[in-house]
Amino acid sequence: MGDIEAPAVGATEARPNVLLSILPTKEFALSRKGLLLIAEVLLCFLAFVCFVASSAASFITAPLLEFLAALFLLFAYSTKLNQRFTSFHWPLMDFLRCVSASIIFFVISIISVSKYSDGASKAAGVFGFIATIVFAFDFYIIFNDLADFLRRGGQPSEEQPGHTARDDSSDYDSD
Repeated sequence: MGDIEAPAVGATEARPNVLLSILPTKEFALSRKGLLLIAEVLLCFLAFVCFVASSAASFITAPLLEFLAALFLLFAYSTKLNQRFTSFHWPLMDFLRCVSASIIFFVISIISVSKYSDGASKAAGVFGFIATIVFAFDFYIIFNDLADFLRRGGQPSEEQPGHTARDDSSDYDSD
């Protein structure tokens, strides 16, 4: 009958594994980078929804694009896509995303809180300010990791006993 056949006996057991493979692992989701990316995704989505419901609907593009970029990086880091595609400089791309997101969220949050009077605009501004803090913290961490990496001359660091700050950023040191 060609390509359309009855599923094999073991095929139904493999489907949940495919769906689970696109979700971040528990280890990554509980790491510093995983928690930051999950917080960024959630805050961007909440700001997007609030901007859609507000009279400041002209600002929906920035949270939507940042949501998609953070979701892509969450997927890329959780599936170790960054280790397969080494032609991109992933930490620099992540750093630039965080810097631009923190500046953009700060500006649109100030405008939405000060210019618009409806509750959804105020809520979007509050979520935007919180997202600004999260993105700024993320780019501060990335900057420190990149500075340490460059100080070592581009060589990956050796894991030191009792020092866990490098454990979360081990993705940055792979070439």
